[in-house]
Parts: sequence; structure tokens; C-alpha cells
Amino acid sequence: MFADPLPFIERDVEELDAALRRQAPGRGLSRGQRRWLTFCLMGLLLTNTVCWSAFERAGLGGYRFSALSWMFRRTNVVWEGLWQVSVRVVLEQYGIHEGVLSGDDSDQRRAKRTRRIHRAHTVDDKKTGGDFNGQERVFLVLITPTVTLPVGFRVACPDPKPVAWRREDQRLKALKVAKAERPPRPAADPADPSKAQLLLERIPSFRQAHPQVRLKAVLADALYGTQALMDQASAACGGAQTISQWRGNQKVRFRGRERPLATFFAAYPGVPHRIRRRGGEEITVTVSRARVSVCAHGKKRFVIALQYPGETEARDLVATELSWRTLDSVQAYTLRWLVEGFLEDWKLDEGWGQLAKQPDEEGSSRSLILSLLLDHALLLHPEQRTRLNHQAPACTVGSLRQHCRGEAFLDVVRGILSAEDPAAPFAHFAEKVKGLFPLAPSGKHMSGRDLGRQEPTPALRYRAAEVCACGA
Repeated sequence: MFADPLPFIERDVEELDAALRRQAPGRGLSRGQRRWLTFCLMGLLLTNTVCWSAFERAGLGGYRFSALSWMFRRTNVVWEGLWQVSVRVVLEQYGIHEGVLSGDDSDQRRAKRTRRIHRAHTVDDKKTGGDFNGQERVFLVLITPTVTLPVGFRVACPDPKPVAWRREDQRLKALKVAKAERPPRPAADPADPSKAQLLLERIPSFRQAHPQVRLKAVLADALYGTQALMDQASAACGGAQTISQWRGNQKVRFRGRERPLATFFAAYPGVPHRIRRRGGEEITVTVSRARVSVCAHGKKRFVIALQYPGETEARDLVATELSWRTLDSVQAYTLRWLVEGFLEDWKLDEGWGQLAKQPDEEGSSRSLILSLLLDHALLLHPEQRTRLNHQAPACTVGSLRQHCRGEAFLDVVRGILSAEDPAAPFAHFAEKVKGLFPLAPSGKHMSGRDLGRQEPTPALRYRAAEVCACGA
């Protein structure tokens, strides 16, 4: 619970407003918008969910849930501009001028029937091999020497026509229908871009909004390792190195012969090397590398087979820039795990893991922006900022959120004890709590309800005896 917002949340909203006014004079946040945004960030911080009723209870009725919902829907805040300004504030506060971009996607399970949840669709379940109804989002994350922060996102939804075509094509293949007699693959629909295309859209947008940041590399997993994405991502970042994981069935051309990547590296066993994983501990990895022509890309690439300690199979990497050293490319790619760390924090401790249920496109995108604004606000917490400015290990998001919950509770208690007559504010506080947390009737117990007659009827005993006699 909180009676007043924590100072670092108020300061963060004030900095957002000041940055908006510097960018476009006269287009900052109004007093009511600042108060609403501060209240929402506090509610999100303390309840770990995007729920207006939970915000009302946590804020001791300072805002009615209906008013919170109305502001969310009707306020004329330019949400995308607010999001970009928040990124700029974090970059300016920490003096960030260089970094590495990394992209990844994340899925979230939803209910089986979701008529108004934006772009909910059938998602392949990587854990069970089945599927579920859910949402997918593509994130762009900036990894810097100081902090790791989200800088872009898009909601992903596959084009339904290729999905239906693929299922029909597999059915016809099972019936041994010739390829010439099967329907061709339908053209891509621009209204439903792929995850790779969504990621590519975010990179130039980030560069345009923050041209002062020099990008050294772009990292992605195997889903984004196509020739088009790697070349376009590198070009969008001024020729920066682009590294992606690769599937082992890809082919390379070496000395006039085409070979699968696994066969090629089997002929050239790796060499042990010492590297620093994510700039921390030193580990020994086995590395094999070559600068060869990649058949699927139609040009030379830097291909690497990397095997970590304890792994039985090597993972294959492909890079666009041939002038980088092998170990530099390997150590740069280890940074990609930091995106997984951000996604875990975002799901567990920044509200979205409780499945915000705001409907339609604006509800989905705005509630996600609120969640990511909290991520940026926690990066600017005084304790976090002190540690990072002194090159000390940063606090985890979970521990920092618990710390803030304790601070908010102590502020409520401190406000009651500092009053001239503590009994009066405590009684007022108690009345508020009783009103916000009413007791609800339970349907599990039968108290106050009719159980019905549960005993034999004397007149029916003779009938029951006749039935038993006939049955015998």
C-alpha cells in the first residue's frame, strides 16, 4: 500500500515531462496526466500487475479504478513519443554513447477464447511440443557497458494464409501428391509481417530517435539468421557486425564443393580458447571458424562452431563482418543471454507476467509501455544509480521491487506516527482498508442454504422391496 508515491517515481515522471517539453515545447504532460502516470507506476510496482482495481486498493482509494481506466483510454498522451523519451532519459542519465543491439521474441499464454485480446493466436509450445492460445512480442534491447534496457517492441502475429497453406501442403505430401499439382505458397501479406521484419523495423527507428548512440554489433538467434535480415540490420547500423546463431543443416562452399555446415566442421576440429562470458568469468570453449561462402546468403560470411563446457554438440554462428577476430565475435555473442535476463525480469517482476487484460490494440500496447516504463524507472532508482555509477553490481529487479514495497509501507506508517494525534489518521486508515478489502460470500460452504431432504421415504420402502423382488 502507499499513501504518497515514492520520490524516485515522481522524479522519473518529472524528467519524462521535461524531456517531452524540450523535444516539443507545449507538448508535455499535464498536471493530471503526471499524477495519473505516477499513480499507475506506483501501483504497477507494488502489485506486480496491470489491474486498475489492484491499483485502487494499493493506493488506498487515491484514484478510483474507473478513473484510472478512463485516463488510460481517453488521455491524449502520445504513447510512442513517451516511450522514446523514456529511453532518451535513461541514455542521458548514464551518459551512454555506444552499445550492442539484440533482438528476441517472447510468448505469453492466454485463455482459450480471447475475442478482444490484440493479435492472440495459436503459438507453438516449445516445452511440450503442443500449442496454446497466446500473444507474441518482438523486443529490441540495447546492451551497454553500464545497463541493459529495452528500446523497442512490436506485437507479432503470423500471416494466417501461409500457415493454412503449410498444413494443406503437408497433408498433400502425405498423400504423395506431386509438387506441381499442389497449390503454390501464397504471397506475404504486408499487414502481417514476420518477426524478422518487425525486428528490422525497430532498428532504423531506434537509430533515428537516438543517433548519438554508436552501435557496435547486432545479435539475434537462429530465427533471425536470414541473409536479408543480417545485411539490412548491418546496413541500418552503419555497417556494424551482425551475429546470429545458425542451423547446422546450412551449406557452405569451400574449394569448389558444397558441404553441410556440420560436415565441414567435422573435418576441421575446434581449438580450445579462453574467453570471458559476458565480460565476467573466464571459461574454456572449443572454437572452429572459417571465412567461407554461404550458399543460402550468396556471399562470404564468418562462420563459427562454438562448443561450451559440458555440451555435446557445438552451436553454429554466422557473422557479416569478416575483419573481426574470432574471440571478439564469440565474446560479443555471449551478450545475447542478457536479453533472456531482461525477459525474465519483465515477466516476473514488472507486471506483465500476471497477464494484463486490457482489450484491443491500444490496451495491449499501452499497458506494455507502462510495464516497460517501470523497467526504466527502476534503472533510475537512487540505489541502482549509485551502484552503476560506481561500477558495482546492479540490484536485481525482484529485490529492488521488494525494497520499494518496504519503503512504501514504512512511508504509510511514518505518516500516521508523525501526526499530532496518531489515533485519528490510524482510524481513517483502518476505515479505508475495510472499505477497499470487503469480505465476499463464499459458494464453497452450504451455510444459509437448503441442503434438501436426505433420508428414505417410508412409503417408498414397499415399492423398493417389490422392485428388488422382481429383479431377483
